[in-house]
Amino acid sequence: MDLKHKIIYHSSYIEIEFPEIRKHRFTKDFSWGFYCTEIQEQAEKWASKFNTSIVNVYEIKDLESLNIKRFEDYTDEWLEFVVNCRSGKTHSYDVVIGSMADDTIYDYIEAYQHGQMNKQKFFELMKFKYPTHQISFHTITALDHINFVKSYQI
Repeated sequence: MDLKHKIIYHSSYIEIEFPEIRKHRFTKDFSWGFYCTEIQEQAEKWASKFNTSIVNVYEIKDLESLNIKRFEDYTDEWLEFVVNCRSGKTHSYDVVIGSMADDTIYDYIEAYQHGQMNKQKFFELMKFKYPTHQISFHTITALDHINFVKSYQI
């Protein structure tokens, strides 16, 4: 992923010209943050879960100066990172990039956490029929590196 001038998408029910990082009741794959994807179809699918389906479009500018954690694939490191983040632990990265854990994968993570599944079985079940991608922004400094382009309703 070229981090200089890349278009990314965020699913919502409203236009979000000024993204925020909010602490919620439940943590996500890479902890609390503002989540986007480079896959437009994925953003549209997630937006369709809302009554009003809005996809916000942003341009990334010069992320190279930030503290970035990148996961190229589902690995032991990715699994441990997601387990820690979903357990409420935080990290010091400005931006985290990698594959996402959907609801099915979350069930697998729960089984792994409770010793009901080993890593080998986990990774066997992780084989997707379609690619996923997420880029999460975890600091105000990181949010300064994305610009709102437009939003559209689907």
